[in-house]
Amino acid sequence: MTIQDNEFIDLATPSGPMRTHVFRPTAPGKYPGLLLYSEIFQVTGPIRRTAAFLAGHGFVVAVPEIYHEFEPAGTILAYDQPGAERGNALKIAKELAAYDADARAVLAYLAQHPLCTGKLGTIGICIGGHLAFRAATNPSVLAATCFYATGLHSGDLGQGKNADSLARTPEIKGELLMIWGRQDPHVPLEGRGKVHAALCVAGSNFTWHEFNGAHAFLRDEGFRYDPELAYICLGLAVSLFRRKLGEGDLRLATSGPTETKH
Repeated sequence: MTIQDNEFIDLATPSGPMRTHVFRPTAPGKYPGLLLYSEIFQVTGPIRRTAAFLAGHGFVVAVPEIYHEFEPAGTILAYDQPGAERGNALKIAKELAAYDADARAVLAYLAQHPLCTGKLGTIGICIGGHLAFRAATNPSVLAATCFYATGLHSGDLGQGKNADSLARTPEIKGELLMIWGRQDPHVPLEGRGKVHAALCVAGSNFTWHEFNGAHAFLRDEGFRYDPELAYICLGLAVSLFRRKLGEGDLRLATSGPTETKH
């Protein structure tokens, strides 16, 4: 599907205007909306290509600059040590409430977008996986895909590094797709177990996938990129969003009075 990939809008938030990049199909019609959260490096080439991939599969994709309070609009942090240090510093310099306000602003924008059906999902990578999980607590979000959500198990997000994201798991009513790399040092086995337990206790509707992959295996730059895993996992995400955002928030009944017993 042919897409438009050079649009942006500066959305109003309590902490200032937030540059948000929009990727969408050019064909006439209406499409579900996706809030795509980047890594700590903001809207890099790999993130733009991920957004283009999703838009090409029939979604209006909005990608906010997560550190808009601290960096000029359009800032991209480099995939190097100084870039990583800056991104990690800003991750905990930003107030937790500001992350939540940003999510509401993008979701509200997508809901009223003239080319959007109003059916919404979230997806994110690294810190973005954490933010996509947290944004899924909004009742309008019908599905979320979280790629190796860093800080989710430890609360390492926002000032004080004590985010309540896992405690808010029961607020998530949509379906979750959780994807992890077993060789990711940022989310060790113990951390993944903590997230899995929270989802089970909350009775969440989720699918869990662990692959033999390093941190950032989805990023199509650098030695950790795994094209085969990226192909599989992006396919899983598209399948989830097509199913959930197409049907709305309808859950299949597990049993009923007319069910045939075997």
